[in-house]
Amino acid sequence: LFLATLTYDTLRFEYEDFPETKEPVWILGRKYSVFTEKEEILLDVTSRLWFTYRKNFPAIGGTGPTSDTGWGCMLRCGQMIFAQALVCRHLGRDWRWMKGKRQMDNYFNVLNAFIDKKDSYYSIHQIAQMGVGEGKSIGQWYGPNTVAQVLKKLATFDTWSSLAVHIAMDNTVVMEEIRRLCQSNFPCAGAAACPAVESDVLYNGYPEEAGVRDRLSLWKPLVLLIPLRLGLTEINEAYIETLKHCFMMPQSLGVIGGKPNSAHYFIGYVGEELIYLDPHTTQPAVEPNDSGCLPDESFHCQHPPCRMSIAELDPSIAVGFFCNTEEDFNDWCQQIKKLSLVRGALPMFELVERQPSHFSNPDVLNLTPGEATQGDR
Repeated sequence: LFLATLTYDTLRFEYEDFPETKEPVWILGRKYSVFTEKEEILLDVTSRLWFTYRKNFPAIGGTGPTSDTGWGCMLRCGQMIFAQALVCRHLGRDWRWMKGKRQMDNYFNVLNAFIDKKDSYYSIHQIAQMGVGEGKSIGQWYGPNTVAQVLKKLATFDTWSSLAVHIAMDNTVVMEEIRRLCQSNFPCAGAAACPAVESDVLYNGYPEEAGVRDRLSLWKPLVLLIPLRLGLTEINEAYIETLKHCFMMPQSLGVIGGKPNSAHYFIGYVGEELIYLDPHTTQPAVEPNDSGCLPDESFHCQHPPCRMSIAELDPSIAVGFFCNTEEDFNDWCQQIKKLSLVRGALPMFELVERQPSHFSNPDVLNLTPGEATQGDR
């Protein structure tokens, strides 16, 4: 235990500062200069929700693990990329967290959706138990595709956020499928009709007007997750420029992946290094205090973030984007099309208007990127 703590503290010391470089720092679609905006960079990073291993939470499934140390890192990364989508949805990309500053209710609503207890929308309990349906026993390690599939299923219960979650399989984003999904009437699938607009129903304890507003809108905010395999055992260098460009897009939610069996949440890059939040430190589970407030400091990484060479990235990743409006999605499509013209940048995925006829339904096959045929297009 002492060694683990020592290693972690040493790591923190090693990454104490960004390199003094003229290269821009990109964090989730925002461009910064190390020389003039160091405080802004660190504030942006600290404001992201940081989910790490926890111990002493209620047993998963009533009798299962009370800690996710050693197995939950990809689940925590899935929580982080999804939390960023909820922050963009309910607080906006410009929102910032400051220690000791009073936060709005919506911030705590977002945070509560991830707390380690069985009835939070995206808790480790929900992810682990929903994963059983994806063939993963509780305590088993997940890949990026599995955690994406599980989060998609959990999002259908989150009527407060009313997200359209699309997972683009077979390295192909089909615009027609996304438009159909985002323009479908609120709420979600199934025959169960929604309460009438005048209803006083609280949506899972959240204010009713949020649900009413969304039912009247024509576009559900989109969370787009794209599981990819960018090489066999190591990342193919030809994809590196394209990967960097993903962090430049204002719709960026970042990337989940890492090194083999060690997941990280990548939020940006500087030069040839990726910037990431690391879930591999164990903190005690958090309970609301006597006044019912949730102590939130441990959910924000208050030291400079970790960095690693892009070349060390495991080739199995999932890239995320958030499009709050149809205009955001159209803009994202235009950027992806332009990216295909950048010299030396090999496209990581294909953007098509409609499903190619030779494709099977990816939802039925539920292929992981490693099983998908990479070269038959």
